Amino acid sequence: MVYVFLANGFEETEAVTPIDILRRAGAEVKTVAVGTGSRAVTGSHGIPVTADIAEDELDVGDAEMLVLPGGMPGADNLFASKVLEDALTFAVEKGIYIGAICAAPYILGERGYLFEHTVCCYPGFEKRLESACVSDRPVERCRKIITARSAAAAMNFALTLVSALYGEERAESVAEAVLYDGPIYLNKRKDRTTR
Repeated sequence: MVYVFLANGFEETEAVTPIDILRRAGAEVKTVAVGTGSRAVTGSHGIPVTADIAEDELDVGDAEMLVLPGGMPGADNLFASKVLEDALTFAVEKGIYIGAICAAPYILGERGYLFEHTVCCYPGFEKRLESACVSDRPVERCRKIITARSAAAAMNFALTLVSALYGEERAESVAEAVLYDGPIYLNKRKDRTTR
């Protein structure tokens, strides 16, 4: 199961693109509303969303990946969530993939999960990525953590999540099906294109 965490103020593109692409790849994906007391969440551009589950329904025991969209104040609202903090602790202890895009990588940095990782984030959040090597690439995959800089990298990020879970061939197949011909950061620092 892939869990995508949504808090009020999340960046819509950074959430919906990974959900869509992961589902196209065959992943079972559930969205989790945190900090709202319900399943209702509103994005940073006023788009209302009904999450699959509320935070009190979450059980990450079956998680293969956790995904954190950015956006403000969405990332701050995620950071304030004890439910997400516990889920991240579980993921790190169990070696479960974590994806974070835009401002959301700072949550991992502030929690101390980026030691000796190469990561990227939205410009201005670099100082909050404690102990990390920060790059200016659109997407970075380092061991079990995948990060991306912004909404512009959402498709690239989503396909890299697919690659992590299911391998390069599946990621390239999904990219081809949606006519995406940009880069996919499949293995660490190796750039690939679908053509």
